[in-house]
Amino acid sequence: MSIPFVTLNNGISMPQLGLGLYAPKQQNEVKQSVLDALDLGIRLIDSAAIYGNEQEVGQGIVASGVTRKDLFVTSKVWMDDMGYDSTLHAFDKTLNDLGVEYLDLYLIHWPKDTARKETWKALESLYEQKLCRSIGVSNYYKKHLEELFLHANICPAVNQFELSPFCYMPEELAFNQEHGIQVEGYAPLVRGWKKDDSVLNEIATHYGKSTYQLLVRWNIELGTVTIPKSVKRARIQENMDVFDFHISTDDMKQLSQLFDNTRVAWDPRDF
Repeated sequence: MSIPFVTLNNGISMPQLGLGLYAPKQQNEVKQSVLDALDLGIRLIDSAAIYGNEQEVGQGIVASGVTRKDLFVTSKVWMDDMGYDSTLHAFDKTLNDLGVEYLDLYLIHWPKDTARKETWKALESLYEQKLCRSIGVSNYYKKHLEELFLHANICPAVNQFELSPFCYMPEELAFNQEHGIQVEGYAPLVRGWKKDDSVLNEIATHYGKSTYQLLVRWNIELGTVTIPKSVKRARIQENMDVFDFHISTDDMKQLSQLFDNTRVAWDPRDF
């Protein structure tokens, strides 16, 4: 089945399932994973400057032969590059490394205490220059968004944060939805740490799916965009095979009660 799209608050269409590219110890495999994902039908590529592999990502895009207009390419400005001028410089480097003329989405990677305002102003400038089709934030919770709203001229189109049943804060999801911000969840598979969870296994078995597929589908059912990471072609395919079933209301409720604050990344509440 084809991957559905969501419509962002500026009218841009974004695939609901993509490829996460956080792979700092697997850089020699990133180009091939991009090639495999694009060959299988993935069109959303989620990169970031701090991953240190954007040149490889760009090489994979070129080698795939997929036309640029059919792709949705995301990158993020890292904390060390935050600030107005430094963000613009970081953006230029990302474009050069990826070998593209524009991004579909550019995000503030983390809500670093200083320079948040200036960094957002830089993103607004890039958007107004049509160098980004949409802009947003990553790892922002309600308190960070409320601060941003005080000075932003443009509402973020996307907020990307860690999202799995074990790291599910429904009030954060609801706050974004109330403000028309599309949530994009990363680390939906919790790096495999929860693959032996009894509840996951029981529900996955009921649907004839793997626990990984159940976790991806849980994100889809919430209406979020999700970007499971893998450098294995078979696993990328497995992560895509989630559009032939639905999770029942009761099972969604059961999964959503598994919260234990298991995180693969920092907790945004600490920022």
